[in-house]
Amino acid sequence: MKKLLNERKKRILEFQKIARKKDYKYEPITVPDHLFVQCENCLSALYRKDLESNDYVCPYCGHHFRIGAKMRINITADENSFEEMFSNLESINFLNMDGYDEKIEKGKQLSNMDEALLTGVARINSYKTAIAVLDSNFMMGSMGSVVGEKLVRLIEYAENKEIPLIVFSASGGARMQEGIIALMQMAKTSAALSRFNQLFISVLTNPTTGGVAASFASLGDINIAEKTSLIGFAGERVIRQTIGQDLPEGFQTEMFQFNNGQVDLVIERKNLKNILTKLLKIHGGKQ
Repeated sequence: MKKLLNERKKRILEFQKIARKKDYKYEPITVPDHLFVQCENCLSALYRKDLESNDYVCPYCGHHFRIGAKMRINITADENSFEEMFSNLESINFLNMDGYDEKIEKGKQLSNMDEALLTGVARINSYKTAIAVLDSNFMMGSMGSVVGEKLVRLIEYAENKEIPLIVFSASGGARMQEGIIALMQMAKTSAALSRFNQLFISVLTNPTTGGVAASFASLGDINIAEKTSLIGFAGERVIRQTIGQDLPEGFQTEMFQFNNGQVDLVIERKNLKNILTKLLKIHGGKQ
């Protein structure tokens, strides 16, 4: 962060030096699209390359941007260690819901994935682990029949191989275009985890809500929340209208969940890999 601030100050000083020259002639500058990104929390204009080098965390306020599943793998797993599994499973519109096929295709384009869940095996600082990552770019990381099936297969694989399981959640909940079949995945994944006898670390990222939060995301032996994450079941307005009461301020923030025992740790993204390594080592991970 200090390095980024120093570089920004340096660029400002260079610009001021040029602007003070009497013979300086102003010429309009065309700024390429997507060169800067605005932080949705502090509204700072962030140079995209600086943001990328900081793992998509705002250097000024610490806000953690949402990241895709493949980027999550890149910053968590050892280089070239990830081996994808169950990539042949893809959702179909078995209920003939209007617009669902188009949403699936759009999700594939936005996430560069065939489904909302990326599953496989990888090494984290040499410790072998099964890993699953939900991508919010694919229909908000919603859990349908394929997401549930891929996760259950990975759980069973990790059990057979006697290796730990790490799941990164980022979801708006169950995929309503698949109706009751999507809701059944809550029970299906929970049942698979009840038979799982290895270490299960659940990492809740922004956002983790709905049926995912109410099932496997909350069932970790160790539940970790990434900094600046929204965690909960229903939206604030829906809850208020249902119970007819005012809600505590920030009741769906990661710190509220930590202070009330829903999660065990709140970790910044830059520290997450090291924390996972320590947990794998403590619990007898295999190298």
